[in-house]
Amino acid sequence: MGANGSGEKELVRRLRKGDSRAMKETYDRYVGGLTSLCSRYVADAEDVKDILQECFVKIFGSIDSFEYLGEGSLNAWMSRIVVNRAISFVRNYESFESLDILSDIPVVEDDDPPPQLDDISPGIVLEMIQSLPAGCRMVLNLAVFERKSHKEIASMLGIRESSSASQLSRARRLLVTNS
Repeated sequence: MGANGSGEKELVRRLRKGDSRAMKETYDRYVGGLTSLCSRYVADAEDVKDILQECFVKIFGSIDSFEYLGEGSLNAWMSRIVVNRAISFVRNYESFESLDILSDIPVVEDDDPPPQLDDISPGIVLEMIQSLPAGCRMVLNLAVFERKSHKEIASMLGIRESSSASQLSRARRLLVTNS
C-alpha cells in the first residue's frame, strides 16, 4: 500500500484513466528504486535523470498494455523498461566495445568465495559498479541483480555466452581488486 492507501491494482486503474495524481503517486513511489536500478547501468547522474524521464513517459504512455499479475507486477514491469532503456543507452552512448572480442580469453571459474560486502556502504558498492567498464557493468548487473543466465544475457546484448561469462569473471576480478 502506498501513502494514499492504494495498492498497485488500484493505482494502475487510476493511471489508465489518465489521473494526474496517480501519475505523481507512481513517480513518487517508484522513482527512488528505479533511479538506483538505472544507476547500476549508467554512471552519469544527468544521463540517469534523462533516461528515467524517458521511461516514465513510456510507462504512462503504454500503461494500457501493462498486464496486472498481482502486487509487485507494476514495479517489475517498470524495472524491465528501465533496464532495457539503460542497456540501449550504454550501447549507443558509452564506449561499449563488442564484448565478443574477449570471448577467446579462457573463462576462469573463481573457486574463492565472493568478497563480503556487508561492511561496505551501498553508495560505495554503487561507485565500484559504476567504475567498471560498460560491458562488465552490464553483464554483472544482468547476472547478479537481474538473475539472468549467460544465455539470456547473450541474447539481450547480442554476444556469445562465453563472452558473457568472461565479462562476469572480469567484473568480479576488478571489483575484488578495487575493494
